[in-house]
Amino acid sequence: MNKFIIDVCCGGRMFWFDKQNQNVEFCDNRKIEKHEFYPGRYFEVNPDTVCDFTDLPFKDGQFKLVVFDPPHLVQVGDKSWLSLKYGKLEKEWHTVIKKGFEECFRILDIYGVLIFKWSEVQIPLKEILSLCPVSPLFGNRSGRNNSTHWLCFMKFPDEVKGLD
Repeated sequence: MNKFIIDVCCGGRMFWFDKQNQNVEFCDNRKIEKHEFYPGRYFEVNPDTVCDFTDLPFKDGQFKLVVFDPPHLVQVGDKSWLSLKYGKLEKEWHTVIKKGFEECFRILDIYGVLIFKWSEVQIPLKEILSLCPVSPLFGNRSGRNNSTHWLCFMKFPDEVKGLD
């Protein structure tokens, strides 16, 4: 595989400008056929690789850039539109998010960058960051209520031992 960027839970690739970028390995744990949710507006989840972000089928240090935008809702109906579009975290979400961070850093090359997106609708960012093995370098709030966070991490050589 010659791709050096990975989106480990791409969903509908909503924030990607080029949704077919050949440099990106798009992954998700589900596939949802294209369907019209509003007149003229369509949604689908069609990853290159169907896999779970807690157990990624890629080599250690394989990617230069990892994008991690996991589901952020716990209280949402299983068949609701929000669940379909964004996914749903289960009861054991602490373990899932922690393992997700570990896997993202495992497949990230030394001096590689991890971009993490989190919406604080139900779970505060503070709780999420306590599950991450390293601190972010910087971040930005966005969205209508400033509740969406974009954070940037880098994998440094001295942190590798703590990530094993």
